[in-house]
Amino acid sequence: MKRNLILLLLLVTSVTFAQVKFEGTVKDSIGTPLELANVVAINQTTKIMDAYGITNADGKYKLSLEKNTTYNIQISYIGFKTEQRVIAVKEDNIQLDYILQTDTSLDEVEIVYEMPVTVKGDTIIYNADSFKNGTERKLEDILKKLPGVEVNADGEIEVEGKKVTKVMVEGKDFFDGDSKLATKNIPSNAVDKVQVLKNYSSVGQLSGVTNNQDNIAINIKLKEGKGAFWFGTVTAGGGDSENNSLYLLQPKLFFYSPEYSINLIGDLNNIGEVAFSRRDYFNFTGGFKMPSQSSGTNLNLGNNNLGFLALQNNKAKDINTKFGAANFSMSPNKALDLSGFAIFSNSRVQLQENNFVQYTDEDFNIPNESTASATKQSSDLGMLKLSAKYKPNANNQLDYDILGRVSKETQNQNFLSSEIGNINQVENTKPYSINQNINYYYTANENNIFAFSGQHLLQDEDPFYNAFLEDKTNYNDTANGLGLDNMQVGYDIAQEKRVKSNQLDVKLDYWNVLNTKSNINFTLGTIYSQQDFNSNLFQFLDDGSAFNPTPTLNDGRDENDTKYTFNDVYLGAHYRFITGKFTFTPGLSAHAYSSENAQFGADYKNTFTRVLPDFNMRIQLKKSEQLVLNYSMQTEFTDVTDLARGVVLNNYNALSIGNPELESALAHAVNLTYFSFNMFNYTNVFANVGYTKNIDRIRSASNFAPGSVISVSSPFNSDFADESITITGRFQRSFGKLKATVSGNFNYAKFNQFINSKVSTNENYTQTYSVGFSSNYRTAPNFDIGYRLTLQDNDQGATRSKFYTHAPSIDFDALILKRFTFRTDYTFNDFRNQEESINNYEFWNASLSYRKTKDSKFEYEVKATNILDTKSQNNTSTSAFSVSTTEYFIQPRFVTFRVIYSL
Repeated sequence: MKRNLILLLLLVTSVTFAQVKFEGTVKDSIGTPLELANVVAINQTTKIMDAYGITNADGKYKLSLEKNTTYNIQISYIGFKTEQRVIAVKEDNIQLDYILQTDTSLDEVEIVYEMPVTVKGDTIIYNADSFKNGTERKLEDILKKLPGVEVNADGEIEVEGKKVTKVMVEGKDFFDGDSKLATKNIPSNAVDKVQVLKNYSSVGQLSGVTNNQDNIAINIKLKEGKGAFWFGTVTAGGGDSENNSLYLLQPKLFFYSPEYSINLIGDLNNIGEVAFSRRDYFNFTGGFKMPSQSSGTNLNLGNNNLGFLALQNNKAKDINTKFGAANFSMSPNKALDLSGFAIFSNSRVQLQENNFVQYTDEDFNIPNESTASATKQSSDLGMLKLSAKYKPNANNQLDYDILGRVSKETQNQNFLSSEIGNINQVENTKPYSINQNINYYYTANENNIFAFSGQHLLQDEDPFYNAFLEDKTNYNDTANGLGLDNMQVGYDIAQEKRVKSNQLDVKLDYWNVLNTKSNINFTLGTIYSQQDFNSNLFQFLDDGSAFNPTPTLNDGRDENDTKYTFNDVYLGAHYRFITGKFTFTPGLSAHAYSSENAQFGADYKNTFTRVLPDFNMRIQLKKSEQLVLNYSMQTEFTDVTDLARGVVLNNYNALSIGNPELESALAHAVNLTYFSFNMFNYTNVFANVGYTKNIDRIRSASNFAPGSVISVSSPFNSDFADESITITGRFQRSFGKLKATVSGNFNYAKFNQFINSKVSTNENYTQTYSVGFSSNYRTAPNFDIGYRLTLQDNDQGATRSKFYTHAPSIDFDALILKRFTFRTDYTFNDFRNQEESINNYEFWNASLSYRKTKDSKFEYEVKATNILDTKSQNNTSTSAFSVSTTEYFIQPRFVTFRVIYSL
């Protein structure tokens, strides 16, 4: 592998040095530099564009051209006559300046060649065909080749370091709130243009009074033009493995017209290609944003989903998935837009893990624990959203959205613990939620703007937990504390829980525009939340009956019936002004808080006021270079489960008891971010430094019995401040058809742990560094070479552990004889501690497809995954009092044959 990498690097170096530098300036007739002029070099032999460039603020351009080649150089700029000149490139660098003449004959503008990149104000337009080499199949494949655009491992789109907040196709929302469905499913051959909309605002009335510099949307323009048309693909395939037969069916159909659009995506397979994971489902916002998100109040409603084991890199021992999604958008008239989507996901997953847990302090006499587990997961997830936008005129806009979620999930686990023996664990839940959002925007006149935002959430969660422990010996102390009947064959304990949440979040904003460079904003808002929590702990006896025990711990409380009410009324004021390159937005909000929780015949009330300042400063160094400083102070509130006094069974080895007298926490957050994208040399730089300090933060005090791995924890407001620092950076530079990337991420967290009444300080360091080198040739094969180093350093007082993961990788694709597309990717992983390598594992995938011509309806593909038949991978994780290392088993080698039909 190492030899191949060296040979490839030598080949790349030789290609790079075989090029000639062609540079100069573009000015108008009076000598003024023309910024963002387009420069194109068309190979006179192949008639293909070999290079392109855009001039900088000084009118400079720079291209890399092949030696001993003749080019037609074309210079174009809006409002000027296009300049063309044939240049014979030898072996020496060329310096050539151009002067463009004003074009007065606008009716006879001739488009000589379509530019790969065009900049119009805050919009960057990429011509997709200029970046294709024939191996692309999805939108994602195109986006990865666009300068300044990245697609991360989760399928999310980033532009100049900022996450894309909205994806549209022909101006219509495409599954609002998610970009992965677009990147993974829209076929590349349907894409004509990719429009990056910077400073994007979905409400034009607010574009001049709010900071939209971090809001970026992408609009996909399709090839078919303005008429009504269908496009998409249908993929069907199968194969065989050592365990079972393989199958997949993936219809992806899209219809667009000026009046309405319909998008249909389906996926049915048992080969581990996860179209929409549980993580995607729970992270899917549907475009909803809390009105109070910038008020300074952070209210946590908790997450009472099951303790589902998460897929590692979308891999598992066995995965069967069914996925269906539909999205529509229509405009009955010019004033009304209707849209919505429905998503359904079904998965059946088997996981197998070996886990080793090392506890922090030998003085606690907590034994290290090894577990082997086999898990079966069943998950049915559904989501439905409907939206309406009514804009009768430029001064009024009314938006309404409703999003419903429903799910049914079960997890069965079999554990073999070195300390507790065999445990059979069952969890299931059937929660639902309904989220409604209404916004109204009214412009009284050019200086007075009003906006009302309201959101209501209704949520019902009902997780059930059951564990059967065959070996009672090491669980007797816990069983006695819970009051269990110890005359049974084993301990069969269960707990029913129910959490109902009802939250209303509304605010009214008023902006007074003082002049073109300043405005003042007043906000009046309120958050009202009510949560009801009920739980009941019981034991199944050998005769099948249920027994309600009386604990000897926690004053005999093993049930919960808690009502928690929270209210925040706040008034905020922000002043935004621009001076030179600086934009300042200082502000503050005054809050009146009240909370009450009632349980066991007692009421616990808390009322207080607090003023929370915030500050934003933005320095616009250049058009695409800025420095942003943010500071905010937040009041943080916990959810009802931390307040409930009855025993809660979180796991067979983790019990918790709430604290009804918990108070709020205070957080200070400072964030400094730098963005730069240079269209002249395609240098993309992103850097971020963030610091957070939490005061009175809610922590858990855990108690372990001597020689036991079973903990009983209770939350409290810590007197010790917690701190965290995050540093992220990426530098990317293009050299003609080659692109180099260097990135790094550093996370430091310092917090205090409380075990058996002893306080100690934890310090966790997580570092990830990567380098990459990729190409984007039109006719030659392309590659992406990378290397990633991950370091996890955990200092937990008496113990310290370090784990390293070295991961070199290479992706390669080639179009062979214009009919065959070959793709392959390989990653080697070395997981080690300070002394030795713990495990080496590698992944190699490859595919070969045949398509008679690029416009053929049918394509045939053979695809192999995990060619080396790797059995498992490794990772590590930390908790407040332990470090875990895990061996995680994955699917074996799969080979499938597929037929793809394109509409």
